[in-house]
Amino acid sequence: MRNAAVTTEGDRIRWVELPGQEPSRVYVHGLGASSPAYYTEVAVHPLLAGRRSLLVDLLGHGLSDRPTDFDYSLEAHADTLATALTSANVTGAELIAHSMGGSVAIVLAARHPQLVSRLVLVDANLDPVPRTPGAAGSSGIAAYSEQEFLTDGWEAVRDRVGPHWWSTMRLAGRAALHRSAVHLTRGTVPTMRELLLDLRIPRAYLLPEADGPLPGTDALTAAGVSVVMVPDCGHNIMLDNPEAFARATAAALTEPR
Repeated sequence: MRNAAVTTEGDRIRWVELPGQEPSRVYVHGLGASSPAYYTEVAVHPLLAGRRSLLVDLLGHGLSDRPTDFDYSLEAHADTLATALTSANVTGAELIAHSMGGSVAIVLAARHPQLVSRLVLVDANLDPVPRTPGAAGSSGIAAYSEQEFLTDGWEAVRDRVGPHWWSTMRLAGRAALHRSAVHLTRGTVPTMRELLLDLRIPRAYLLPEADGPLPGTDALTAAGVSVVMVPDCGHNIMLDNPEAFARATAAALTEPR
């Protein structure tokens, strides 16, 4: 495990690092998740092994610190991730990023272009979403006020998301989880989708085949984003079908620039 101080108060992002060749690969988890738990199997898959790989936990999640005076916006997540990667002497990394982590990765690539050479987005959030009371995930968490969530809303969320997601969600700071969800539903200006369209690096977007066509696919492909449907999986593609995930990710990472 490695770590780096990423705020003026000394809060630390931590990651599990697998040795290998450069350029580095950086794996970024989604809301309430943890990169070592979600990515270890695929990071060591024969199609993806052999690169220096950083399985990073964003601030407020997993192994990393959980400050309560941090706003957890997508921009703040991207900037602290940039500080951690710079501390680790990472440049031109290949980012593989899931769900909220994909949104953070897009913002990272837009704000710190020297750090990112390729993006593989895994069912990532590209647009703002409505806050929906009773829903699982970010829209349900963000429907609470912060005080409501900290008081007892988190218990209802725990029961809705089930034991698998809760196994990593319970490691997140509760304020961190709520603020991250609020900012994820709110999105960025310009939107994550607009930022992605404007990037000039190889980009791929993986989504479950069962979810049907990705909205805006034509505009994404016209801008050079490879949209890949992955069979036999849900939102957690790397966990549900690691073999297909490894094949699709390896193909995306070897596409010509």
